[in-house]
Amino acid sequence: KPVLGIEVPNTSKSLVTLRSVVQSPQFQRQASKSKLTVALGQSVSGEPIVADLARMPHLLIAGTTGSGKSVCMNAIISCLLLHASPAEVRMVMIDPKRVELSAFAPIPHLAFSNIVVDMDKVVGTLQAVIHEMESRYRKFASVAVRNIDGYNRSPRVTAKLPYWIVIIDELADLMMAAPFEVERQICRLAQLARATGIHLVVATQRPSVDVITGLIKANFPTRIAFAVSSQVDSRTILDMAGAEKLLGRGDMLYMAPDSAKPKRLQGVFVSDEEIERLVGFWTQERFADIDRPTFDHLYDEAKTELEQEGATDDMFDRAKELALEHNRVSTSLLQRRLRIGYPRAARLMDMLEEEGIVGQSEGGGSRPVFNAEDRPPFGEPDELKF
Repeated sequence: KPVLGIEVPNTSKSLVTLRSVVQSPQFQRQASKSKLTVALGQSVSGEPIVADLARMPHLLIAGTTGSGKSVCMNAIISCLLLHASPAEVRMVMIDPKRVELSAFAPIPHLAFSNIVVDMDKVVGTLQAVIHEMESRYRKFASVAVRNIDGYNRSPRVTAKLPYWIVIIDELADLMMAAPFEVERQICRLAQLARATGIHLVVATQRPSVDVITGLIKANFPTRIAFAVSSQVDSRTILDMAGAEKLLGRGDMLYMAPDSAKPKRLQGVFVSDEEIERLVGFWTQERFADIDRPTFDHLYDEAKTELEQEGATDDMFDRAKELALEHNRVSTSLLQRRLRIGYPRAARLMDMLEEEGIVGQSEGGGSRPVFNAEDRPPFGEPDELKF
């Protein structure tokens, strides 16, 4: 007989602890196969729901303040710390808010020395991850394998490669600072990094179309939606309504990569005390001798590459033409008209100043544009033009 089911929320919420899901047979079976197994929560029927980051292969999380987004991120990181050593899993953490991921700063699993909190370092950090991805593909080609599992099993390999998990806590801040660079880098990693063992976990509390663009959403098949403020936001993250009716505090809709419809879960809860004990375990003296090299040199190489790109930017001629069309020009004008991010626009502005096309900044605003007869002779200081 055809039946109709109606979901009615319980009068009192029951807490789903991380321990209850981690100790379940479902999690133990999956964890024996993959070091990237994470506990998500319990379904409406009370069944523990676990997932493998390697199969996702990238995860997009969205939800308003207080919906449980940060707790979900902490639970994912905690699951990785429970079952993987620094030789097996390394993490790249980008935290524009500076406080959401700060509890994990002492862990030895960080790929770089510190959690990235400065916005001017984000583009260089993502470029460093792209360098690592390209380096891994060259290593795979040298031993004729297709992915990280084949490489680590190859008898010709002496040092195994760890998985890399790139965790971005607030995508909206990144998209405001450098939208075009960040979108390009995230999409490139999402398209190519899976086989190299690099996976993305990206979260935002503002799931609007200017933050979660079509390109980004197309490359993140696995999504988690917590409570959002409107049906439009729900459609942005899930391509369907429903997330605007969630109850908050861990109530989520989980869209698996192999599922056409989202599944409703109550997310696991991990307390600050549990995180502190877990981090304290990995900072004990007995782990001090673990070989955990950092990859800061990749960031230095990426920063140098970005600076060299700025020195020979193919956009310079277009920026020069744009400047000569106006009496005054600003960095924001270059951003809008050339559709580039702030770091690149600022580099182009510096190049225009070095060429004598624009003057110095006046109080952080726009700059005057010099005509050919007004420009100072090459190599002479600007004040000689008076």
